[in-house]
Amino acid sequence: MTGAVSEAGGYPPEGQGAYFLCDIFDAMPKNDLASMEHPLFSLATRPDRRILNYEHNGAEITVTPSVKGLATIHDKDILIFCVSQLMAALNAGRQVSRTLHLTAHDLLVACNRETSGDAYRRLREAFERLAGTRITTNIVTGGQEITSGFGLIESWEIVRKARGGRMVSVAVTLSDWLYRAVLSKSVLTLSRDYFRLRKPLQRRIYELARKHCGRQDSWQISVETLLKKSGSASPRRVFRKMIRDMIDSQPLPDYALTEMPGDLIRFTQKHAVVEGPPPTVTEAARDEVRRLMPGVDVHALEADWRAVWARSGGPRLRKPDAAFLGWVRKQAKV
Repeated sequence: MTGAVSEAGGYPPEGQGAYFLCDIFDAMPKNDLASMEHPLFSLATRPDRRILNYEHNGAEITVTPSVKGLATIHDKDILIFCVSQLMAALNAGRQVSRTLHLTAHDLLVACNRETSGDAYRRLREAFERLAGTRITTNIVTGGQEITSGFGLIESWEIVRKARGGRMVSVAVTLSDWLYRAVLSKSVLTLSRDYFRLRKPLQRRIYELARKHCGRQDSWQISVETLLKKSGSASPRRVFRKMIRDMIDSQPLPDYALTEMPGDLIRFTQKHAVVEGPPPTVTEAARDEVRRLMPGVDVHALEADWRAVWARSGGPRLRKPDAAFLGWVRKQAKV
């Protein structure tokens, strides 16, 4: 199935089974916890054909490339898009499937990528690397520890091509391992600015900060452990220099880096963590948002609004519904 092309119509072929249609506008980016914690993706910008072995706190991982090379952290955008769509659907009470039917253009736009012909070629190469990279691990997902081997995606298929040869629609079947993580909601929301980070190491360091810092005021880690968890192939002195460059430029959304005595790196929230519970809105308010903005991911909008509320210091809201709807109307210019 991998890499096959079906030109007849825009739907998966008969016998493929049920699929989920990626059609949720503006879904919040979501990433699975396991790949945020452990280095499964190459940070190289050229074909990386190394076999990676990683062990930390009982987790054992071997990542084996295909002839196309290891899947890269930029290839991971595809998985983030798929996980984001599935989580938005689950939050909306929709049925989901391990096979997703997506529009290539929507994927590129959601991941802040250009939509040139070359971008579609690179997207196809990313699918090939994701399907060809094999993971052997005992990482727990969905509450189960099973030592198994699998591809990052089980298969992919170009369902429909444009006349110019560009892919239009793609069917992707996620690995059972990743799908279990989604169903158990073992995911975290990413900043939309994650996709603006172009350097692979910046993306990887952001993932680690998001996973470990979370809603804490700060988190610190030794340079040696950070190097190991990042999956960088650079010598320690080179890695330390790259981290110091990041400290100078502070490129990460949400988190600031500081070098501490003892060869430690500290991550702190750029915005104060609000201690009180976040405001909640009623289903009636969500229904009104659906009326104002048909097709919108209401839960994603709600998360954005809460983030704005938190950055403003978390003031007490007497009428959360009215505050939420007022903010939504400004976004929609209604």
